[in-house]
Amino acid sequence: MFVLELSYTAPLDAVDAVLAEHVVWLDGLYAQGVFLASGRKEPRDGGVIIAVAEDRARIEEITAGDPFVRAGVCTYRITEFVATKTAPALERYRETLGG
Repeated sequence: MFVLELSYTAPLDAVDAVLAEHVVWLDGLYAQGVFLASGRKEPRDGGVIIAVAEDRARIEEITAGDPFVRAGVCTYRITEFVATKTAPALERYRETLGG
């Protein structure tokens, strides 16, 4: 599981100019089962996405395709973690710690 933290690198008007394309991109990844939750940070200087994928390389490929990244209005910080506890609705994403 991954926490993707977006940080805007451009003024909000530049971010908003690409927002509709970014939302379409998000919708596609929700449909694929990759994204579980997402939203703006408060204050609005970026966002957060909770994602699942087979490995970090896949997540890096996905984030590189974000219209925000392609437009140069945000950067990503990717944190991988092992979800050993979850809410019941996320039970299928639980993992166990390896030795």
